[in-house]
Amino acid sequence: MARLQTEYEVTCPCCQATLVIDAGLKRVVRHVEAERPDKPKLDDAHRILAEERARRESIFEQSVQSERTRGDALSRRFEEALKQAREEPIAKPSRDFDLD
Repeated sequence: MARLQTEYEVTCPCCQATLVIDAGLKRVVRHVEAERPDKPKLDDAHRILAEERARRESIFEQSVQSERTRGDALSRRFEEALKQAREEPIAKPSRDFDLD
């Protein structure tokens, strides 16, 4: 694409992208991103998707397992609290206005 005389190219110091700025308009008229070295190739897409699927499945299995054991833990805590309540003597609760 032909550049006008009022256009000039600048390289972004952060991302190394090329910006074409029009001095007459005082704005960016074109932006070209720099080529990333870590950009995945299309050939690796199947492998990347399979890895992500496996990661999601493992997270799901962990959550299912924690939900299964959660019920057991709650029932154990309930049984312990019930046992403790049976062992404690029954006492009349104190009321705030009885303390005067």
